[in-house]
Amino acid sequence: MSLSARQLGSRNAYGRVMIFPLIRPLIHALDPERAHRLSIEGLKLAPLPPPASPDKSLSIEVAGVHFPNPVGVAAGYDKDAEVPDALLRLGFGFVEVGSITPRPQTGNPKPRLFRLARDRAVINRMGFNNAGAEVAEARLARRKRSGVLGINIGANKDSADRVADYAEMTRRMAPYASYLTANISSPNTPGLRALQDPAALAGLLDAVLGARGADGPPLFLKVAPDLEPGDIDAIARLAIDKGLGALIVANTTIARPPLRSREKDEAGGLSGAPLKPLALQRLRDFRQATGGALPLIGVGGIASVDDAWERIRAGASLVQLYSAMVYEGPGLGRTIARGLARKLREHGMASIEQAVGSE
Repeated sequence: MSLSARQLGSRNAYGRVMIFPLIRPLIHALDPERAHRLSIEGLKLAPLPPPASPDKSLSIEVAGVHFPNPVGVAAGYDKDAEVPDALLRLGFGFVEVGSITPRPQTGNPKPRLFRLARDRAVINRMGFNNAGAEVAEARLARRKRSGVLGINIGANKDSADRVADYAEMTRRMAPYASYLTANISSPNTPGLRALQDPAALAGLLDAVLGARGADGPPLFLKVAPDLEPGDIDAIARLAIDKGLGALIVANTTIARPPLRSREKDEAGGLSGAPLKPLALQRLRDFRQATGGALPLIGVGGIASVDDAWERIRAGASLVQLYSAMVYEGPGLGRTIARGLARKLREHGMASIEQAVGSE
């Protein structure tokens, strides 16, 4: 069987992506954090062409931002905004970088990143390790504004005023962002999740929205999956009242469902396949709490077209991946996007917007 020129070009352009199943054992033989660093360096060097024209049925507008397809990279992979454009060229509809804090910080002691291969999961206790706002600003200022870029902002671990940190990061990152995400749900910075308390959250949102100004990018809020029902209702009301652009549901979990890997007792946030049921339920909870009045972004345990489709039908306008790429490779975003276009055709839908909340 012969291949068309287009097929041959696609194979050549994405050869490095397609061989991932062959090189995965070699990558997984490395320390997880070293492997992650090598993947960043590899993306800097990979001769990836611009992505193909997106399927128009996948385009969607969220908070006034046009997303060419609903499949994005979650924060945590590209912490220092080193390779957002390379990730976009892999076929993702958007990329969220960070978390970025005002001052550089080394994060928690190593080892702090663990593959749970038998569970297709990851545990991390990184602790907002990043090079700080100054480095990120310089890098983003050199970037040509193309593609949807979210910037995930956080507070320094030793900050005397974390609300002030979020306000500062809003002012500094707004000029470079398609949207901003306030990350108050990481379990690896002591006390950070306390900002999800309704009273504390109201003050934080007022400070951040004030710092953003009337013409700034939309503000998204990333929440934990380990919330109580009352917290879900309160956060939903606040998010709507304050005019947030979207809620990202959800971050890693401190819960431990049954796991088989020897690293199962490591401290930190659990992501990957075991997070899927909890993250899906929290998405449904927030869909009910918001009544569909606020866009939701589904993240946590999404590793296939069916996973993404289920999350979209449960109410997510967009989905994000990270841990699944550890096991499926960097071509997963494109694979899922193409699969979603196929799902729309199979269900007689003309656009992804028709699928959102259709379960």
